[in-house]
Amino acid sequence: MRIRKISMPSKLKKHLVTAALPYANGPLHIGHLAGAYLPADIYVRFLKSKGEDVVFVCGSDEHGAAITLRAKKEGKSPLEIVNKYHELNKKAFENLGIDFDVYHRTSAPLHHKTAEEFFLTLERKGVFTKETSEQFYDETYGQFLADRYITGECPKCGYDNAYGDQCENCGSALSPSELVAPKSTLSGESPVLKTTTHWYLPMQDHEAWLKDWIEHGTLEGQPHHLPEDWRNQVIGQCKSWLDAGLRPRAMTRDLDWGVKVPIKDAEGKVLYVWLDAPIGYISATKAWAKENKTSWEDLWLNQDTELVHFIGKDNIVFHCIIFPILLKAHGKFILPYNVPANEFLNLQGKKISTSRNWAVWLHEYINDFPEKEDVLRYVLCSIAPEQKDSEFTWEDFQARNNNELVAIFGNFVNRTLVLTDKYFDGKVHAAKDLKQYDNIVKELKDIVNRCTKALNKFQFRLALNEAMAICRLGNKFLADEEPWKLIKTDEQKVQDILYLSLQICANACIAFTPFIPKSCQKLQRMIGLRSSNWDQLGGIELILPNCTIKNEGLLFKKIDDDAIQKEIQKLTETHNDKKQLKYAPMKENISFDEFQKIDLRLGTIQSAEKVEKSNKLLKLSVDLGFEQRTIVSGIAKHYSPNDLIGKQVEVIVNLAARKIMGIESQGMLLMAEDPEGDLSLLNPDKEISNGSTIN
Repeated sequence: MRIRKISMPSKLKKHLVTAALPYANGPLHIGHLAGAYLPADIYVRFLKSKGEDVVFVCGSDEHGAAITLRAKKEGKSPLEIVNKYHELNKKAFENLGIDFDVYHRTSAPLHHKTAEEFFLTLERKGVFTKETSEQFYDETYGQFLADRYITGECPKCGYDNAYGDQCENCGSALSPSELVAPKSTLSGESPVLKTTTHWYLPMQDHEAWLKDWIEHGTLEGQPHHLPEDWRNQVIGQCKSWLDAGLRPRAMTRDLDWGVKVPIKDAEGKVLYVWLDAPIGYISATKAWAKENKTSWEDLWLNQDTELVHFIGKDNIVFHCIIFPILLKAHGKFILPYNVPANEFLNLQGKKISTSRNWAVWLHEYINDFPEKEDVLRYVLCSIAPEQKDSEFTWEDFQARNNNELVAIFGNFVNRTLVLTDKYFDGKVHAAKDLKQYDNIVKELKDIVNRCTKALNKFQFRLALNEAMAICRLGNKFLADEEPWKLIKTDEQKVQDILYLSLQICANACIAFTPFIPKSCQKLQRMIGLRSSNWDQLGGIELILPNCTIKNEGLLFKKIDDDAIQKEIQKLTETHNDKKQLKYAPMKENISFDEFQKIDLRLGTIQSAEKVEKSNKLLKLSVDLGFEQRTIVSGIAKHYSPNDLIGKQVEVIVNLAARKIMGIESQGMLLMAEDPEGDLSLLNPDKEISNGSTIN
């Protein structure tokens, strides 16, 4: 656990900022950083530079089925797994300047006690219902499956990799039983249903107040938030859930690793992760408050607190619907003021995939690019997926470093310091006539105001662009005034030019501090800037006359082509390494007699069309020689209908007919599927009569 003591200025408004608890089951990648942690850190640094009363909490999410499975595979205890990744991720955050006031963990005794008490309060208030139901069970692994460990086709949009609790393609709320052809992500097999008992949260009972709160920001006893300041995808996803109608959700799970359900008849059950993990924000605040000898209640139970959650879009429903229900049902807790969720970051034209090692891992970046942590922060903020998915490429990373940080920001600072060194031995001389540059000063203040406004509205890409506009202004100012031509004829004017240029440097330093703090600390030393309070921005007396600058060298350095090609090659090689691919497990042996029961025939596809409301399914008409069959097949992402007509295919013809999306499917095509999910039809190497048997 990491806790940083801070002094708490006495102000009316308080800010409690949380960043999604990273799952301690593996290392962090750039998608995590861009999605939640970097924007949260930028916002907190901005607030603190204004002298605001703010606490920034986070920590490791250390419970759940994935950790127990990884522990089994590696022959370790769950605690060994979470200890490893808690330390690895905490170190990565520290290296990248993510400055939490407390970095806690859900395995800590304080968290277990807090979560158990929270659950018991809700139980005593009658918030939960206790229900017995059938849930999916993986017989290969011998355990019940959490919703996220069941995938299948979404019944509403046809997306072929929907989770058991939510379709990430259309945002629909789901239950595992609704999925078409559900599979366990653990074994790849179809799970079976087994009876179990759990505590449920009847979310449908909370629809009315949730709708009013999300759409209008009003709720008795709660701070007023501004829905128009919430991002469109957040409001849209919440409305989608509410319009579809909320349903009960189990708040406990059958696992042996997690916060135990503190009730006598609940052996072998733990709290559901989306009850357990958000309470981690509260327990982390308690740990911080204890260390700082203050009250955690003064944040969580205080209507003067603005609670802001930074998350990715896959966590919207949990932070905007489920957790608010739990907080309100408990009583007195404040609800979020804003949830500025980001979309997803893609990588080199593909979705980031941890299982396929298609990712840029933070701990590896830190080793590969020492002292360039701020470059990654800058690039990820400049392409932040605030309104839609965005993409990171190594080529763009290089271009933004070389053409923006080096050529604009670094160039302006270097020119200013070099000229001050050359003409005035590094000493700052007072300006005599700055009125001649009133237009420059006005433009500077306009930029600063736009930057501040953007940060207040969680528009970090825009704010970063405005910060860079300060440097663009400075470069243009020097280019227009050409002090190197005036030094022999008008030394006083050169003093005025360099004095104002240094003030612009100081403004850039303050404006960039939330984004690239380490670089700005260096710049602050170099130009003799005494403090970097946000309220100073727009001022032109930040660096005092007679101050001596200290040029410590270039702020940023170019990244060459070899370094970039090395990263691209590493990414490609590790992704294509067959050892990294996850092959489907072998199935149990069957007898020859059992195999003989399968009737395999050749057929030719006569027609093909897309199934309405599905982006995966095609409806095929197949000539088997002795009859025509309708077959529904999930190959739309791999073949277009026109490409299939006339192809000879292998068909299982004695499968029981089954309705899929309302169409009766009378067989199954044989397909090959590689470890990356690519499908290929199987067909004979020469033409043979339809209806021929395959032996």
